[in-house]
Amino acid sequence: MLNLTLTGTSAVSISVHPSVFTADLKYYVILDSSGCKCCRIILIQFIHFVLKDLTGLESMDQCRRTLEQHNWNIEAAVQDRLNEQEGVPSVFNPPPSRPLQVNTADHRVYSYIVSRPQPRGLLGWSYYLIMLPFRFTYYTLLDIFRFALRFIRPDPRGRVTDPVGDVVSFIHSFEEKYGRSHPVFYQGTYSQALNDAKRELRYLLVYLHGEDHQDTDEFCRNTLCTEEVLTFINTRMLFWACSTSRPEGYRVSQALRENTYPFLAMIMLKDRKMTVVGRLEGLIQPEDLINQLTFIMEANQTYLMSERLEREERNQTQVLRQQQDEAYLASLRADQEKERKRREEQEQRRQEEEAARQSVLAEERRRRTLEEEKERKSECLPPEPALDDPDSVKIVFKLPNDTRVERRFLFSQSLTVIYDFLFSLRETPEKFQIVTNFPRRVLPCLPTEEQPNPPTLKEAGLSRSEVLFVQDLTDD
Repeated sequence: MLNLTLTGTSAVSISVHPSVFTADLKYYVILDSSGCKCCRIILIQFIHFVLKDLTGLESMDQCRRTLEQHNWNIEAAVQDRLNEQEGVPSVFNPPPSRPLQVNTADHRVYSYIVSRPQPRGLLGWSYYLIMLPFRFTYYTLLDIFRFALRFIRPDPRGRVTDPVGDVVSFIHSFEEKYGRSHPVFYQGTYSQALNDAKRELRYLLVYLHGEDHQDTDEFCRNTLCTEEVLTFINTRMLFWACSTSRPEGYRVSQALRENTYPFLAMIMLKDRKMTVVGRLEGLIQPEDLINQLTFIMEANQTYLMSERLEREERNQTQVLRQQQDEAYLASLRADQEKERKRREEQEQRRQEEEAARQSVLAEERRRRTLEEEKERKSECLPPEPALDDPDSVKIVFKLPNDTRVERRFLFSQSLTVIYDFLFSLRETPEKFQIVTNFPRRVLPCLPTEEQPNPPTLKEAGLSRSEVLFVQDLTDD
């Protein structure tokens, strides 16, 4: 049972059964002191509103857990919660020995919540009790309106279509309202900020901006935009922020599940994954904010140093492997170059040998062809005239190798016969011409375009006895 006693002009005692206190139910039935059901239906937000206003608890589930720990006694729950926020250990939730070292198994994260100041003195409590019904009515009607609106129109924040645009739009609206003197906002999506913080091994501070919260304006003006805070943040970490009224901010809000505003979360690379290592909630003062962030960073510095050393080792290993690969590739290229040159030399030698063999074969074919041609010319020569033939001519040929050859021809025969006779001789060069001694002239023994039919010996002006010289033209 939950017992609540309110004192004022009249005392009211309300008893609520725990089974009706859930986050999903919006209504419950009051039981009077006699245990009979009343016909009146009131909103469960009343109890939640009281706890929220006194302790800063925003989550319905957290309110329920707190009440269960205190056997549904609101007075004990509020007092213990306030003691815990002032630094007095809770008897129901003792602080861990190492609060900042996140254990991924149980997901323990350092959490620092600043509650709203309690009313002090008779005047403060009187003002609080007078304003309580009005504030309760306002927030209750606002919750009912939002709850009913969900059935009429789905929450547009559930669809993230332009995350970068959401962040840039928030930055512009923030600067229009609070000025340009603020920490440097990361102009990108939440995922991009996580990736950059992971790659650069830096802390990432996430700020969720609750536009409707009563402490947001004071936090932005008097804490976030102060010179010491923005200098501290700009020099030590990346800073990403977005409004929860925009789809990108709402999506991050669903992931981080803040209890109240203003909300800050410190994220870093831990155990090779991005991990939330600190949560700061409520209206925190500049000096306190810097102290808490410094505390979180110092408590987790060993993890970041470990990640840096590990990454440096991986980079050194990668550089060493790359150097080894480059050395191997250089050696492989050198071996391939040697092998290429060796193959080129072998190919060149083969081509030279093939060219020499082909040259020998060609020379052999030319020689055989020449010999065959000489034999054919020799067989085609007309017979040598007799010694007493009056129409015969005696010619002595002097060859280039100083050999003399003598033969008789007829005056009526063509100079071609003389050329064929010399060509058929083995000692005669392949190319030659026949010249007279005096007067020196070259005999036209071969047909030309001007003289298709060479002249006869008589037409060439040869006498009955002649000495002709054979001139070698092979080199020409």
